[in-house]
Amino acid sequence: MSIDILTFGCRLNTYESQAMRRLVADAGLTEAIIVNTCAVTAEAERQARQAIRKAARQRPHAKLIVTGCAAQIDPDGFAAMPEVAQVLGNAEKMRGQSWKDLAALPLPLGPDFGLAVTEKLRVSDIMTVKETASHLIDGFEGRARAFVQVQNGCDHRCTFCIIPYGRGNSRSVPMGEVVTQIRRIVANGTAEIVLTGVDLTSYGKDLPGSPRLGGLVKAILRHVPELKRLRLSSIDQVEADADLLDALAESERVMPHLHLSLQAGDDMILKRMKRRHLRADAIRFCEEVRRLRPDVVFGADIIAGFPTETEEMFARSLDIVDECGLTHLHVFPFSVRSGTPAAKMPLVPRPVVKERASRLRARGDSAYRAHLVNEARAGRTGATRLALMEDASFGRTGQFTPVRCETPKQVGQICEIRVIGEDGQTLRAA
Repeated sequence: MSIDILTFGCRLNTYESQAMRRLVADAGLTEAIIVNTCAVTAEAERQARQAIRKAARQRPHAKLIVTGCAAQIDPDGFAAMPEVAQVLGNAEKMRGQSWKDLAALPLPLGPDFGLAVTEKLRVSDIMTVKETASHLIDGFEGRARAFVQVQNGCDHRCTFCIIPYGRGNSRSVPMGEVVTQIRRIVANGTAEIVLTGVDLTSYGKDLPGSPRLGGLVKAILRHVPELKRLRLSSIDQVEADADLLDALAESERVMPHLHLSLQAGDDMILKRMKRRHLRADAIRFCEEVRRLRPDVVFGADIIAGFPTETEEMFARSLDIVDECGLTHLHVFPFSVRSGTPAAKMPLVPRPVVKERASRLRARGDSAYRAHLVNEARAGRTGATRLALMEDASFGRTGQFTPVRCETPKQVGQICEIRVIGEDGQTLRAA
């Protein structure tokens, strides 16, 4: 009797899967497969459906429960799959009572559960959810770092994005609950905390007094002095507040790695995406942060082949990799999501989208390799780095750069290392 959780998508989903594991155990649910889906692209949804069919073949007598953003957006579609026993909405999956109800439900076994679509659905209107509960986790089994959800949902309506309809409007976890949760996790030996959310830099707008993300970061640093590393997941640079930049500049416990939601480097495309920044804003932000914290590195999400994108517009997205000094690039070929405004815009031919994504990845790979070379050169001159060890030989520096160590280290510890080389993908250390 076992529980398998298959997780797709973002760090927030990873966090929620860990929280669900505890809720499921407390509910006494056994012999089940839970698929926590992602809806950021059509490909992510396709992969989830493929995984559902595969899991059902491998464990035909397990209750197969589907949840996550794709299930929230298209509950009827997933409920119509004969392999699926139940569909839980994003709000329902974080409620202990949902799992207790499922544990008590005598579902038929076999590849077709014989239930009508309506009988499989436990999905509420996500737009009516007003609060984000703090789902306490004492630590992540087998992990050197833990994700902590501080925000959920999004109030913005970028023309390419379906996620607000899967996550609802922006809502935040009160500061005191966040600090309490982090203190508990750190007490169990976790060295690094990653703050996560759908729109992390919108944190606090719905709370009394409208605190900002920077205030939360400073509160964590002040009230949990035993925390060794604090890292941020993806941020929208246009919402970064002064306290956040102050914390990055003043505290070495805040990791020098920011992943930016850039999406494009051309102003017209940014306007058609309904983004809230221009190209110059992104460049200016990176320059300012680098001035405050010279060792900072930037990652970014960029979409290739957005509708109406010309070759000249795409060239500006290529160039912004160098102009912002990006190191870790996440490239997304534009994917049509039904129900979004971008789906109705004139599309770029699919072969062109794929070719542009390939060129953008190549530019990102080149920037990343240059970063590795620079780190290896610094190591040869005697510079050392601190790496959080995820296993005896593999860790990550504060800049989130992977490193392989020739001498075994203690898992979960932050070790001083000297880089002696690189292999194009990772750093090598003695």
